[in-house]
Amino acid sequence: MDLRSSIYVICIVILFLATSVSANGVFRVQHKFAGRKRSLSDIKAHDERRHRRLLSGLDLPLGGNGHPADTGLYFAKIGIGTPPKDYYVQVDTGSDILWVNCIQCTRCPTKSDIGVELTLYDLKASQTGREVTCDQDFCSAMYDFQNIPGCTANDYCQYRVVYGDGSTTTGYYVRDFVEYAKVSGNLQTKPANASVIFGCGAKQSGDLGSSSAALDGILGFGQSNASMISQLASTGKVKKMFSHCLDNVNGGGIFAIGHVVQPKVKTTPLVPNQPHYNVNLKAIEVGGAVLQLPTDVFDTGDRKGTIIDSGTTLAYLPELVYNPLITQITSQQPGLTFHMVDDQFSCFHYIESVDDGFPVVTFHFENSLSLVVYPHDYLFQLREDIWCIGWQNSGAQSKDGKDMTLLGDLVLSNKLVLYDLENQTIGWTEYNCSSNVKIKDEHSGAVYLIGAHDLSSAESQDIGRVMMLLLLTAILHNLIY
Repeated sequence: MDLRSSIYVICIVILFLATSVSANGVFRVQHKFAGRKRSLSDIKAHDERRHRRLLSGLDLPLGGNGHPADTGLYFAKIGIGTPPKDYYVQVDTGSDILWVNCIQCTRCPTKSDIGVELTLYDLKASQTGREVTCDQDFCSAMYDFQNIPGCTANDYCQYRVVYGDGSTTTGYYVRDFVEYAKVSGNLQTKPANASVIFGCGAKQSGDLGSSSAALDGILGFGQSNASMISQLASTGKVKKMFSHCLDNVNGGGIFAIGHVVQPKVKTTPLVPNQPHYNVNLKAIEVGGAVLQLPTDVFDTGDRKGTIIDSGTTLAYLPELVYNPLITQITSQQPGLTFHMVDDQFSCFHYIESVDDGFPVVTFHFENSLSLVVYPHDYLFQLREDIWCIGWQNSGAQSKDGKDMTLLGDLVLSNKLVLYDLENQTIGWTEYNCSSNVKIKDEHSGAVYLIGAHDLSSAESQDIGRVMMLLLLTAILHNLIY
């Protein structure tokens, strides 16, 4: 796979199901760097910014446990308000709330170099927009039903997020319609909308206020009570589950929220009381040989542990793991001569099949769940005869994150990864991500076959490689005007 030409152009489809009516929906999403040459330095810079934010705390006066992630990989075009206006928002499973920049925002970007037109949300210009005030249940729940200092009944319910790189977003919550394409049958859609609560950004700073690759906001799917999926799940009628499947062979894939019933997925427990998707890694095997590592190297703790993060491009390992892993991988090719590319990537000349010449790496997790990573996954091709190593040393990137194991798209590609927040588990299985998955409607029992080919050929020609996000859930009466 040529890394420079494999950046996904993405279409994300969000599917809603109600008990009384079908209200399935579609959002279109693409990669921020689609159609633009992206260097290896761009990829490392993205990961470094993201990890600074992963390593930082989140200041949310409204309560909740969400942590943000870098505004880097995928963005969606969504409609908000009545009449609807278009907004381009980051799609991120590593952050929690949906927020967009608002009309009164200070230091909000007005231009972007990624080919999108930025729009400021105007609550007063929307016929269906409503402010969320301090006396409403949503706001009270965000503060764990404690008294909110300085927040009286008619005041706006505020939020503030502080990122590890110093960037901040501050604003207040509003409720309005989000427009999507209603799925009216198998492979059929028509326009529809639903009412959700989201953040109205009034002030941005740092990268959020000046980034050249700016967007209108972020659409988060984290675990906090403020997230869209948590709002829908709060009534108990919604399965709080999502999956993704990234195809690095054909460039397509699926990102599904709901109960995926096929393929079947084996799971491992999420580490409790962690802000990210932490898991218990037990051992690493290289070509059938288990690496001899310190017994506490994978312990979970402050700035330690193993995180599954699809928003990270590569995979990062503590130095105590990285060094013996690289030694074992390259031991089968003692004649290799390495050189550095962009002062960050270790590369070498190789003309044979990497799958024949290098070992398979297997991660072993709690509950006997394994994650198999093939040479064509952890090695990427710069050109026909030059290959680079995708494994990265956590200690070389960040002192704070030197003990962290962070598994990104490098190891998650070509696997269906299931996040079951209902049962606090995560799992995966090797899968053809260009094929279909089956999602079950828990209310009717109906099973829907969904896949990337749901888009018309004309749309596919315009968008290129396609990815889909499917959200199977109920639209609840208290979320609809």
